[in-house]
Amino acid sequence: MHPATRRRAHGFTLLELLVVVSIMALATAGVGLALRDPGQTQLAREGERLAALLESARAQSRASGVPVRWQAVAGGFRFDGVRAGTLPAQWLSADTRVRGAAVLVLGPEPLIGPQAVTLFLQDHPERALRVASDGLRPFTAEPVP
Repeated sequence: MHPATRRRAHGFTLLELLVVVSIMALATAGVGLALRDPGQTQLAREGERLAALLESARAQSRASGVPVRWQAVAGGFRFDGVRAGTLPAQWLSADTRVRGAAVLVLGPEPLIGPQAVTLFLQDHPERALRVASDGLRPFTAEPVP
């Protein structure tokens, strides 16, 4: 047998290794998504939605020159100073609550004072999310340590 035609096993090819690494990465991502806490995900969605709504109300206040106030009420919240029906007034989940008496003033000045509201779920009061702005930057949602 000619030495050039003889094949020796040298291990895995680069393509085989890439396929295995890709499969492992997909499996890890799937497990990570499956293990997410639905309560924490729900609270994060509420916080991100509230931050977007507050920024929308802030923009409407600046455009119209009318002060807008956000206030938590039983079963939801309300925006005073915007046309009725323009912004939602209910949480995505009936379990969402606001800690303390929260009232935010959103304009019409371009700079507002630092403001924050803390959200939590009725079933898990130990988990909280803070939706806040320093008055210059947009509202953001951050977990409360």
